[in-house]
Amino acid sequence: MVWKLPVLRFAFVPRIAAAAIAVVAAVFCSLVLKGKPPGLLSNPPELRAKHHTLSLTLRAAIASDGKNSFYFHGQPNAPTLRLFPGDQLKINYVNDLPAKAKESCAITPCMDMTNLHFHGLTVSPDAPQDDVLDMMAMPGQMLRYTAQIPKDHPPGLYWYHTHPHGESHRQVLDGMSGAIVIEGMESFFPPLAGLPERVLVVRGRSLVNDPQSTDLKNRVHLSSDVCGAEPEPPEEVFTLNGSVRPQIEIAPGERQFWRLVNASADRYLDLQLEGQTFEVVAMDGMPIALHDPNHRTRSANHILLPPAGRLEAIVTGPAAGMPRRLISRCVDTGPDGDPNPAMVVADIVPRRARSMPKVLESSRKPDLKALDPAAEEKVPPRFILTFTEDKKGFYINGEKFTPDAAPMVRAKIGTLQHWRIVNPTGELHPMHIHQVHFLAYAENDRLKAEPMWLDTVNVPYGGSVDVIMDFTDPVIRGMSVFHCHLLNHEDKGMMAKILFE
Repeated sequence: MVWKLPVLRFAFVPRIAAAAIAVVAAVFCSLVLKGKPPGLLSNPPELRAKHHTLSLTLRAAIASDGKNSFYFHGQPNAPTLRLFPGDQLKINYVNDLPAKAKESCAITPCMDMTNLHFHGLTVSPDAPQDDVLDMMAMPGQMLRYTAQIPKDHPPGLYWYHTHPHGESHRQVLDGMSGAIVIEGMESFFPPLAGLPERVLVVRGRSLVNDPQSTDLKNRVHLSSDVCGAEPEPPEEVFTLNGSVRPQIEIAPGERQFWRLVNASADRYLDLQLEGQTFEVVAMDGMPIALHDPNHRTRSANHILLPPAGRLEAIVTGPAAGMPRRLISRCVDTGPDGDPNPAMVVADIVPRRARSMPKVLESSRKPDLKALDPAAEEKVPPRFILTFTEDKKGFYINGEKFTPDAAPMVRAKIGTLQHWRIVNPTGELHPMHIHQVHFLAYAENDRLKAEPMWLDTVNVPYGGSVDVIMDFTDPVIRGMSVFHCHLLNHEDKGMMAKILFE
């Protein structure tokens, strides 16, 4: 895959160029001297559990830009929620959206209903925990969530977002999402202790009907190169912690721990840090060392994250005088897919003497999970999940989701199951299942060089993926769902129920 980013060329006469550069430099220095460098990235606001409980009130309301938003303490933001295994998460979720929706959605009429999903957490799918089927708040109503984090819960990056069937794409595209950190990752990889830590939430910002669309495209150097056969023009740019192309500070040679979630509603990230590699510690909230303590990290030049995917990795600051950028490479989503062009997500700049949150060292001992999926890999698939679509909607095994549908599949708690996900369509589909992780070990009938435990997997168009589902956790009994995490597809029917029994 070849892609290019435009190179700036100055066509000014020397004196004009020098004058322009001087003005820019003066403005920049003025901002620096005032302690307000332009576009510096900061972590989202954080809330931590006290006495093993994290309690908050979160509201859904309309922001000043007319978009749906989470409100916390009267401000339109989504705090990062930090808990330890064994803690309890309690959220009063108030729906202050108007009774008559101001935006369109996948299924009409829009009702401005909303709820929460705790993506990746191995908590119960029954109310009042991670229930996306029966817990639903209409305008003026409130939901009370109480999620008990198991004492042996894997540490890592998870996230929360709205999940009302038919309206989830609209709300998540508007930015109704936030990060969840389960502490203790350093117990699996001790060199993390003391490293500066960044929580990075990537979202998609729609360019449709945005008067700033041309400026935004130019700002991120939106690539015009075609990496697939998508006929439509680009409709989104990425934001990082709510900002378009911010600056990330890191000193030359400094090691930082980045925890990044692709919280976009329907766009892929193929992340590359120019001139550097990612030392991957965890994917989708699952420490690599949890299942493979002898190989605790993996090195990668770039990482493909489907919508909902998470990356936790150590990055090293580039040498002094070497400008670097965090880039999302062009992703070929297929002839029927949405355009996913290359763009700049952030600039990497030298860090000045400012404090940063650091990974705390704990006394926790790592809880290794002794699973042997090898035997299950050798048996035929116990369930085949097939994505299809047409002009009327999106389907799993030929069925479009309805709230009153019976479970499509049942899973016996205490077992591992070989599933095959088949995608005969002309576009990528990321498959996500609530409550559990799985080992993605084969793609297009070929074994992967590095199998990975995930909760969301990319399924290539015209291809297939084989996974081993981990149904061994007794906490997850009840009715849950699996679906395509292109939320526009989920809204239009590409979701089904699973009964954990």
